[in-house]
Amino acid sequence: MSNDANQTAGTGAPSDPASPETPQTAEQIMEAAAQRIAALEAELSEMRDRWMRSEAEISNVRARAKREVDETRQYAVQKFAKDVVEAAENLRRGLDSLPKPVEGEPEIVASVRDGFEGVERSFLALLERNGIKREDPTGQPFDPNLHQAMAEQESEAHPPGTVMQAWTPGWTLNGRLLRPAMVVVAKAPAEALSARQGTTA
Repeated sequence: MSNDANQTAGTGAPSDPASPETPQTAEQIMEAAAQRIAALEAELSEMRDRWMRSEAEISNVRARAKREVDETRQYAVQKFAKDVVEAAENLRRGLDSLPKPVEGEPEIVASVRDGFEGVERSFLALLERNGIKREDPTGQPFDPNLHQAMAEQESEAHPPGTVMQAWTPGWTLNGRLLRPAMVVVAKAPAEALSARQGTTA
């Protein structure tokens, strides 16, 4: 083997000073580094944006799940609550059927009345502790979302549209309507209505 061949084999192929993959100047090195940093910052910004969106979505899912669990817990007993309300109203009907207190009445009658009234108070307190509340709408403005109008009655003592009598109370379960109150709504007397119409004519 010739010396020229050995020299060629020993030194290998010379590098290409013009190759773009091997920057040769400080300016080229800095430019390549700046480009790489910019690419990494853009990737980091994109990943941060994805992470923030994922966190927001997870937070929304948790809040929605908690709300659904709370609502299920609050209103799962709604059917049972309606049956309990019926029992409470039957107890009140029984109390209303007892004779009114009079002087000289038999002691047993007074004792029975007082006993049932005590039972009713305890029963209503128990219901309220569990979110079931009785509402007496007498004297309040008629609200179709809470009241069921059973009749209208002329009245000079009540403003028109006012509940002047409640046949049954309203009941709510944790603020949600359970049973509307059945009410009598006041309306203006016919004479007053005619006089008002004559004035505006």
